[in-house]
Amino acid sequence: MAEKMTHEQADALLRKYVKGENYITHSMAVEAIMKGLAKRLAPDDVEYWGCCGLLHDLDEETCPWRDDISTHGPTSAKILKDEGWDDEVMANAIMAHNPLCGKNPETTLEYALIAADPMSGFVKAVAQIYPDKKLASVKHKSVNKRFNETRFAAGANRQYLMEIEKTGISWDEFIDIALESMLEIADEIGL
Repeated sequence: MAEKMTHEQADALLRKYVKGENYITHSMAVEAIMKGLAKRLAPDDVEYWGCCGLLHDLDEETCPWRDDISTHGPTSAKILKDEGWDDEVMANAIMAHNPLCGKNPETTLEYALIAADPMSGFVKAVAQIYPDKKLASVKHKSVNKRFNETRFAAGANRQYLMEIEKTGISWDEFIDIALESMLEIADEIGL
């Protein structure tokens, strides 16, 4: 396989194609969770898994996903290829985070990414209900409690969140990994 992308390369690519601050901070949060998951599941690929997380929504502002959700993922894969990154593993992981594009998750990396994506938003939503709106205030049990309230953060796909269990990581461990990982970059993502 060709050289693996570095964080700096992924970050430059993200900022070339994505300008919205909310999309960038979301991507950073998913990167952090993916790195946390990789420490447990693929310790030799922490940076690579992070890059997959950072770039999972690379096409957010360039593809017509609101009109045709199946374009979200494949467009990112094409951007990567056009930018000289012909990385099938990364492309597949990015596409698999949106099974509506026709690519279902099949590998540990793909299951991790489909779960990490909504988890970042879910944890952020939990933080927003605290008076200080800070990640440091969020407790494990709060995330667990809110998960069972289907109207809370309704956009966070619970089925995708539970895909984490196909990696061998339990829901409870996933909560801890996500909280710890996002807390490490809380200042950068405004939480």
